[in-house]
Amino acid sequence: MRLALFNKGRIGLVDGDELVDVTDQFATYDPHSPAGALQQHIEIAARAGTAPRVDLTACARVPLCEATLEAPLPRPGKIVGAPVNYLDHKAEMAYTTSVADLGVFLKANSSVIGPGQDILLPYSDKRTDQEGELGVVIGRTASHVGVDEALDHVFGYTCVLDITVRSGEDRSTRKSFDTFTPIGPWIVTADEIPDPDSLDLRCDVGGTTRQRTNTAHLIFGVRELIAYTSSVMTLYPGDVIATGTPAGVGPLSHGDRVVVEIERVGRLEVGVDGSRATSYEQRPGRRSR
Repeated sequence: MRLALFNKGRIGLVDGDELVDVTDQFATYDPHSPAGALQQHIEIAARAGTAPRVDLTACARVPLCEATLEAPLPRPGKIVGAPVNYLDHKAEMAYTTSVADLGVFLKANSSVIGPGQDILLPYSDKRTDQEGELGVVIGRTASHVGVDEALDHVFGYTCVLDITVRSGEDRSTRKSFDTFTPIGPWIVTADEIPDPDSLDLRCDVGGTTRQRTNTAHLIFGVRELIAYTSSVMTLYPGDVIATGTPAGVGPLSHGDRVVVEIERVGRLEVGVDGSRATSYEQRPGRRSR
């Protein structure tokens, strides 16, 4: 299944060029929860041990082109990033270390936006880059799981853009600005993708392809990444792992359109707005030295 959030928090099952509104087929949700209905569905399904059966004949349908898609997980419990997880990216950035040395990092869940929204550039004089990545959505609590059982803990997959300011702060700061984690356009359930380590990925900026790879080239594949991360921190249903980016990262400019497309997962497109960017020297908290 491809599950999306649309039109102010409704859950839609993508069926060709239509969205089937399955919101009322699932459990009762708190409409005021910032986590969103799909996050709550994942948590409820994890507790029940199975996903609810859906009768599509009783559901309303909305043309996909007329729906307003939203981030499928507007406030995931946590977003885990994998730094330097492709050898070609390690080479282009002249890093001497990789994910195997660095471990993982956390991004603020308040940085999430959905399809069609804008990345807001914070600084006019610091480079801000796009990083297209496969996102893994956890479906079962995972703590110290082995590589062989890691995929049993996956709910599904999505497209992620890990936006990054090239400045001197820690990764969690440079990657956690509001709007710096576009996610979507939906979540493809794990049964649709038996091997997440063999997916083509492409990222375009302004109509030009900057990044092209296959997830087979990950240093830590999806299984290894889940096993490693769960040895450090417990992963809960609805958590998202951004698996890392290949070579081709580059600066974003006001007015750019950024597209990340992943085989069998989907196509996520967002804009870039630099109209409110300020000088790095004007950032709050800076003191004269």
